Amino acid sequence: MNKIPDFQSWKAQGQPITMLTCYDYAMARLLARTAVDALLVGDSCAMVIHGFPDTVHATVDMMALHTAAVRRGAPAKLVIADLPFLSYRAGTGRAIEAVDALMKAGANAVKLEGARGNEELITHLVASGVPVMGHLGLTPQSVQVLGGYRTQARTTDQAARLIEEALALEDAGCFAVVLECVPVEVAERVTRALRVPTIGIGCGPAVSGQVLVINDLLTMDPDFRPRFVRAYAEIGPQLVEAAQRYCEDVVQGRFPATGEFVSEPALAETGIDQ
Repeated sequence: MNKIPDFQSWKAQGQPITMLTCYDYAMARLLARTAVDALLVGDSCAMVIHGFPDTVHATVDMMALHTAAVRRGAPAKLVIADLPFLSYRAGTGRAIEAVDALMKAGANAVKLEGARGNEELITHLVASGVPVMGHLGLTPQSVQVLGGYRTQARTTDQAARLIEEALALEDAGCFAVVLECVPVEVAERVTRALRVPTIGIGCGPAVSGQVLVINDLLTMDPDFRPRFVRAYAEIGPQLVEAAQRYCEDVVQGRFPATGEFVSEPALAETGIDQ
């Protein structure tokens, strides 16, 4: 299993880090057979698995359930779980309960969004033995404040503030920082400023690694194609086609065919149907 200290050594060596979201046992079993460095049980599961319009609908119980499934499917992979909306903003006691639930479900580390107001909690968690990954730029849990899903740190002042926040996360003890939807030039400046690695989504190549939502990588939703996502497979359309062919075969009597059902001679000889 990859370990948390590996992240910093990978950055020092210039070795790109790979991370994919994962939400269930079946997908985790498949990804366990790949070279991906880490699996992120993202609060995006509220959207892509449960059909909610945003990530604020994720709960601790939901995240723990998905984390446990991923751990069972990929016992040797590094698993990072998102702390859901407000679970770490309702006081240290509530935050510790949320972290405890995710770690006991099988997470090796937790991820939280934003820097301001989180520094003391991060320091406390790290001192308590909990690795923490930060997340800056487009932070989906704050989408209402940000005014939608849009590029962040587009001005000089905003870029400077982002760098300050990234340094604050590093000082608090984060072992890595996700950067989402910030200009490539800003992502490069942040990456150079930090000792710990940056993992980008929609930030270009000048980061320490990349993360994608597995459903986007597989084109599970053909109507949703962010420009920063490369579709490595067309699983969604293929699934629709396969299901449609199955329905047609059943209706036309082509399925099941000989050899695709159980036939026990001993039962046939009992004369039960006579």
